[in-house]
Amino acid sequence: MPVRTDPAPQQRTEPRPGTPRRARRRTAATVAALLALGLGLASFLGATLTGGPTEPTAADGRIPDGETVSPFDDSVPSVSRLDPALLAALREAASVVEADGRPLHVTSGWRSAAYQQWLQEDALRTYGSAEEAARWVASAETSAHVTGDAVDVGPYATAEWLSRHGAPFGLCQVYANEVWHIELRPEAPEDGCPELIPDASAAPGAGE
Repeated sequence: MPVRTDPAPQQRTEPRPGTPRRARRRTAATVAALLALGLGLASFLGATLTGGPTEPTAADGRIPDGETVSPFDDSVPSVSRLDPALLAALREAASVVEADGRPLHVTSGWRSAAYQQWLQEDALRTYGSAEEAARWVASAETSAHVTGDAVDVGPYATAEWLSRHGAPFGLCQVYANEVWHIELRPEAPEDGCPELIPDASAAPGAGE
């Protein structure tokens, strides 16, 4: 074969034009914004899927669904932060009820304002309207749970019994649609329990 004697083509050695500095800054800013958006979305999804850092805890007075708490358990804030007079009356009633073979549990007692707000927002999602949600969950500003002046009891059969026989202890059902919601009425042993309020939305101050 003949030997090629012409010089081989030279590789291009000059550098390519660089990316303009302004474009590099714009690209970096875009990447940073996307990263921030991704982190924010991940944080939101984490809060949605796992309850997140704002989900109420026992320190807020939350009692997880399915758990039972004795009205004599002072280690639980939901119980220990109830109004002392209400708690004393509840324990007196519990002693009588349990001696008769009926269990009496606290399903919800004192609640922090943040927990009450969380419940209100959950009720809005559940019922689909603010009007219906207000029938079942009072605002943090008006809820007797936040001040420690209300307790929800279970099981249902015991709550029904207490709604009929709680007056001698000063314990009264307050809302017609919530047999489990009990509040202290000191005059009840003498005068009986007052007339039921239709629901939480009709309570004094609820519309203020």
